[in-house]
Amino acid sequence: MDQPIDRRRTEQLPGVLAIDAGNSKTDVALVGADGTVHGSARGGGFQPQLDGAEEAVAGLAPLVEAAAAEAGLRPGGGVIATRVSACLANADLPVEEQRLQAALAARPWGLSSAVANDTFGLLRAGTDGPRGVAVVCGAGINCVGLLPDGRTARFPALGRLTGDWGGGGGLAAESMWHAARAEDGRGPDTALAPAIAAHFGLESATAVAEAVHLGRLERLRLHELSRLLFEVAKTGDAIALGLIDRQAAEIAGLALVAMRRLDLLDQPTPVVLGGGVLAARQPLLIDNVTARLAASAPLAEPRVVVAPPVLGAALLGLDHLAAARLGGGPAAEGRVRAAYAMHSRAA
Repeated sequence: MDQPIDRRRTEQLPGVLAIDAGNSKTDVALVGADGTVHGSARGGGFQPQLDGAEEAVAGLAPLVEAAAAEAGLRPGGGVIATRVSACLANADLPVEEQRLQAALAARPWGLSSAVANDTFGLLRAGTDGPRGVAVVCGAGINCVGLLPDGRTARFPALGRLTGDWGGGGGLAAESMWHAARAEDGRGPDTALAPAIAAHFGLESATAVAEAVHLGRLERLRLHELSRLLFEVAKTGDAIALGLIDRQAAEIAGLALVAMRRLDLLDQPTPVVLGGGVLAARQPLLIDNVTARLAASAPLAEPRVVVAPPVLGAALLGLDHLAAARLGGGPAAEGRVRAAYAMHSRAA
C-alpha cells in the first residue's frame, strides 16, 4: 500500500523513517536521503493480530520519538521524514496491509508511507533490486517472491491454519512435545527431555510444561529451545535431527514453490534466507537447505542475511526516493549497508 509524496516539504527532512516490526522485536531508524543513519531505537514485538492495527501502530510511537531525539529532532514534533517505510510482521493478508497502512498514514511521521510484509524487507536486504525469493524463519516462517514487473508469490502465513510448520516457536513446541512423550512413555527416548529440564533448572521437561502452564515460567522463554535443539542434534539424537530435517524441507519447499510460481526454477535466482533460526547459520540446517535447493533448482543462489532486518525497510524507502528523484541511489545504498555491517553472502 502506498501514498504520494508532497515534494514541497522534502528538503529539510531525513529521507526515510524505516520500521521493521517483528514478532519478537521492533527496530526503527531515521536514514538520510544519502543513506546516513541519524538515529535508531529498538523495542518489543509487534502483534496487530492481537492488539489491533491502530493500537499496534500507536505502540511504535515511543520508538519513533527515541530515534527522532537521537537524530536531533524534537520528539513529538510532527513530520520527521519524507518517507515512512514499514516492513511489518503479521501484515499477511491484503486487508491487514490496508488496516496497517491506514493506521500508519494517520500518524504525522512522514509525508508519505508504505507498508509491506517484513519478508519483503528481508528480500530487499539480500538483493540489489526487486527480483528473487526470500524465506524468513524466525519466530515463525514465511516466504515471498518478487519480479521486476511487480508480480509476486506469497503465502497466507497464518501458522498451522494455512499449512505452515516450524520457525523458532514451532521448533520449540515440537521439542517440548517429543520431550514430554519420551518421559511418559508415549514416544521414543530423546536427549531433548533431560536437556530441556537442565536448561530451565527443573527436574523434567514435564515440570517445565507445568511451570509454563501455571505462569511460573514465561512462555516466551520456550523460544530458547530452538537453539537447544541444535545442540542436542549435534550429539546425534534422532528426534532432534528429524526436526531439523523437517525444518529444512519446509524452508526449501517454500522457496521452490515461490520460484515455480514465478517461472524462476531454471534461472539464476537469489534465494535470501533470514530470521533468527536461519541467521544463526547452523550447518545442520543451512547445509540441508542448500542441498535441497541444489537438487531441485541448481541455479538458485542461496544467501543468508544476518544484518538487522530494518536495513531492508530502509533500502525500500531509499528505492522510493530514488524513483522520485529525491535521493537514494547506489551510493546511498552502499552507505546504509555499511552502517548495518551487511554480511550477506552465498551460503
